[in-house]
Amino acid sequence: LLVAMRYSSLGGGKRLRPMLTLAAARMLGYAGGDHVKLAATVEFIHTATLLHDDVVDESQRRRGRPTANLLWDNKSSVLVGDYLFSRSFQLMVETGNLRVLDILANASATIAEGEVLQLTAAQDLRTDEGIYLKVVRGKTAALFAAATEVGGIIAGAPEAQVGALRDYGDALGIAFQIADDILDYGGSDAVIGKNTGDDFRERKLTLPVIKAVARADAEERAFWERVIEKGDQREGDLSQALAILRRHDSIAASRDEALAWSARAKAAIGNLPVNELRDTLSELADFVVRRLF
Repeated sequence: LLVAMRYSSLGGGKRLRPMLTLAAARMLGYAGGDHVKLAATVEFIHTATLLHDDVVDESQRRRGRPTANLLWDNKSSVLVGDYLFSRSFQLMVETGNLRVLDILANASATIAEGEVLQLTAAQDLRTDEGIYLKVVRGKTAALFAAATEVGGIIAGAPEAQVGALRDYGDALGIAFQIADDILDYGGSDAVIGKNTGDDFRERKLTLPVIKAVARADAEERAFWERVIEKGDQREGDLSQALAILRRHDSIAASRDEALAWSARAKAAIGNLPVNELRDTLSELADFVVRRLF
């Protein structure tokens, strides 16, 4: 289990979420050391959710490497994820800040709720963009928002600045997830860290597909019902799905939404103190969508 834990915790990744906590705290003048504990907390929560997600989705690649559940087994992955969740709460408590504990505990619950909603909405063509946004806000944006918010709180920042950081993290997380969902239908394996087309094979209703389903004619809808709702996928279906997405400009429309959320993230921190770290956060909002071009 120790080997599996080290493999999962040290196995690459962008480390965006802990970096957000560190940058937010330092940007607002924090000079202590608790932001490091909070950054580790955020990353532990994130890694735990990935371990559990890979078991649920039966995934075989994560961050460009074989998943822990593939190398070991589902039991090991679940137990390591549980340990990381427990350790994250220990680190939260060490800061002695009840509000920080409240925010990160709520974020953990919201992530779980988002995953449950995704399971409920999965493979159901009635899933619309409103439900998709709720799923994304739960399973992805909640931790981005919490990561930036706790950085402001530990720095003792005014409420307006804490709120701005929370709004930034929320919009950044949504832009990040939409970009990931788009890349699954056109990015390289090296960029997305998993096999291109995995979302299609796992019958996930992501934004590009939801947009295409909304514009589908009878023949196209029959196709989506077969491959998504019934799970009857055949050779050549991914290529056909891509052709339908292009026909309805679903990728371009989804890209426009990712860009809009990125712009919203940058606007949220427009009134925060001007310094290099604020510029870094602004550049990060550009980075998460730059992968689409």
